[in-house]
Amino acid sequence: MTTTQTRAGRFVRQPAGYTAFVPAPLPPEPTLAIDSSLVGLLSRADQAVGRLDGLAHALPDPDIFVAMYVRREAVLSSQIEGTQSSLDDVLVYEVDRAGRPLPQDVEEVVNYVHAMNYGLQRLESLPLSLRLIREIHGKLLSGVRGSDRQPGEFRTSQNWIDGGSTLLADATFVPPPPSEMMAALDNFEGFLHKGQELPVLVHAALAHAQFETIHPFLDGNGRVGRLLVTFLLCHRGVLHRPLLYLSDFLKRYRTEYYDRLTAVRVAGDWEGWIRFFLRGVAETADEAVRTARAIVELQQQQRGVLQRVRQSGNALRLLDHLFRQPLVSVRTVSELLGVTPVTASTLIARFERLGILDEITGGQRNRLFRYSPYVALFAEPEAPPDVEMPLQSTTPGGNFLRKRR
Repeated sequence: MTTTQTRAGRFVRQPAGYTAFVPAPLPPEPTLAIDSSLVGLLSRADQAVGRLDGLAHALPDPDIFVAMYVRREAVLSSQIEGTQSSLDDVLVYEVDRAGRPLPQDVEEVVNYVHAMNYGLQRLESLPLSLRLIREIHGKLLSGVRGSDRQPGEFRTSQNWIDGGSTLLADATFVPPPPSEMMAALDNFEGFLHKGQELPVLVHAALAHAQFETIHPFLDGNGRVGRLLVTFLLCHRGVLHRPLLYLSDFLKRYRTEYYDRLTAVRVAGDWEGWIRFFLRGVAETADEAVRTARAIVELQQQQRGVLQRVRQSGNALRLLDHLFRQPLVSVRTVSELLGVTPVTASTLIARFERLGILDEITGGQRNRLFRYSPYVALFAEPEAPPDVEMPLQSTTPGGNFLRKRR
């Protein structure tokens, strides 16, 4: 059996003729080279996360911010896996899931939201562990694409990323075979707890890369690996609310993302990966801070508009609701405020005239209205033109390249 060793693990030629990668235990050996440039990146990222966590405490109602950010993350993380659903699709599904046709994969995004919320609740009573990871995976794939691929169970067969070929021998990356995988997972679970002597963000960077390399599920590894970052930061108390999500950054710079993970496996370049990860954390946290401040400004400005035109208390209640659920119908407003449909329709019409709500369905019946100024704050930035991932690039988990058992 031929073996090629790197700092991050070893490439092992299997009896069937393909080569699989078996990761070395964490933390890396030799130990990480923390030079001045990496220290500077770590300091910048730590400060950005600290500002974000502090701002969350200062928000009048941080839960409204969390709810929309979780939805946005679910959309972006699922898009990395090949779904086409948008934030609007998710909002429509929540308001009128049976009333109009929606993309089939919208339920995958909704499952992501449920998995995130479930995981955060379970962290209150269950440590971050393989058991929790399996439970989250089960929620993620329940009843959607991939539900036939052992939801909530670690794989018992070889999977791989094929780069366009259906042959295992042509795979661009092969994770550890099942015979080696459980030992790697046991070490990984130990590192989730024993790695706490490391700076938190370095700990998260190493954990994410190692999980994607182990690739323990037949499907959904990328989404679970991205959720893991948020869970770890909340578990270690760096974030008191789940406000940091890297999917937007990883989607915009996905070529570099895959290249950095490949460099870890091929050349043991953990430091290069950590630099990339810390850059993503800093940029993502800074963007979240800007969005949070913009929400507060919008809320104050539009409450002022309603007060100047002497709108009723129901109008202020509706505005507050829109920050939690920015898509409404006459029926939902009627039920929310306990008023007749006619009164709800009149209030919605006033909000339209004030530029708060837009009718988005174009019909006379079952119309939906969106709080567009608010939703726009969570719009996905356009990707730079030079980050399209070529088909042959190696991916640690996503459907840009097809995954095989």
